[in-house]
Amino acid sequence: MQIFPNHEWPENVEEAIAIQEQLRSQVITENQLGIVAHVAGVDVGYNDVTKKARAAVVVLSFPDLQLKEQVVMQSAVSFPYISGFLSFREIPAVLTALENLTIVPDLILCDGQGLAHPRRFGLACHLGVLTGVPTIGVAKTRFIGEHEPVASDRGSWQPLCDRDEIIGAALRTQKGVKPVYVSIGHKVNLNQAIDYVIRCTLKYRLPETTRLADRLTSDLEK
Repeated sequence: MQIFPNHEWPENVEEAIAIQEQLRSQVITENQLGIVAHVAGVDVGYNDVTKKARAAVVVLSFPDLQLKEQVVMQSAVSFPYISGFLSFREIPAVLTALENLTIVPDLILCDGQGLAHPRRFGLACHLGVLTGVPTIGVAKTRFIGEHEPVASDRGSWQPLCDRDEIIGAALRTQKGVKPVYVSIGHKVNLNQAIDYVIRCTLKYRLPETTRLADRLTSDLEK
């Protein structure tokens, strides 16, 4: 998979904000999905000894969710951990892993935020703009916004709102488990994002894409 990043990586928060402000206008919030035959999940872990990031990418067939390819790559970390700027810390390693895929995914589910971000440019948006691949943010925790209580049944959801703007959804993927936070990344609308997250989630709280990528990085860190 060929990647053509269109910006230099920042050295400080001011440069990072400028990049987010510049690129957020390129986020497409309408459906541009074609036939989805392969979905991917990405996750990043850190090695405390080497101080490097390990990015895992898994590609599953869709809709049967069978593992077809997985890649793990290490990359030096050049940006500190600062809330709201996670993409600058993780995406360089993710791009390296994506470049080594032989199967180009039709959709990427990211372990992180998309539009549910103070500047409407979370990791899923950033990755989507850089790769041109449709992306969805699927976060385990809420970063910003408020929502009404979500019914306990699988598939129930409530809009996640920041003031008067809908920025995502709190989605119950399994009966009785905590919701996940879904938001548009790039080239999908919110209803489609919710639908694909549910269809990629089998019997666990997280989609298989995220769950398998996370397990891969966790296994490598042991």
